[in-house]
Amino acid sequence: MLTFDDGPARALPAILDILRSEEVQAVFFWQTRLLHSSRPWKRVLDEGHLVGSHSTKHRNLTRLSFEEQLADLSSSKRIISEITGQDVKYFRPPFGQYNNDTISAASVLGMETMMWRIASMDWETADNPGQIIKYVTDHLENKAIILLHELPQTVQILPELIREIKQRGFQFRLPDSFKA
Repeated sequence: MLTFDDGPARALPAILDILRSEEVQAVFFWQTRLLHSSRPWKRVLDEGHLVGSHSTKHRNLTRLSFEEQLADLSSSKRIISEITGQDVKYFRPPFGQYNNDTISAASVLGMETMMWRIASMDWETADNPGQIIKYVTDHLENKAIILLHELPQTVQILPELIREIKQRGFQFRLPDSFKA
């Protein structure tokens, strides 16, 4: 499963063009401070992708009380739902940092916390985007959730990454069909 964090960002339209061209659906985890009605969120949903919460402001939630975490996630879920008209089923903690309060807050709000199995390291490879492909393909396995970001270097390698994963016999799935 391909997942993209930290959007919606400027790279989103290019990522969507590639995903459409390669016939792949993905999950986008968005910071709601970046989500405005003018962003191409409708296209994301129209093309079969999912949107999850990545919190409101991308803070390390483990530094907050349960009540503060609950308020942040509740606000994020509400904003995404109000703009998109869709329920938010998935949450990914910023920086991958969470504690029992984080999981509990997401659960209270009916969101499943979704981590990743493979970190592409795309946020560290602006000077060598080809390294992203190596990070991912060296660790491929069944039902792997791949962490990517809405970044220019990710756009640059995404078609090749998708083709390489497909050539290795893997298929892309969304969470509901992923669990079966």
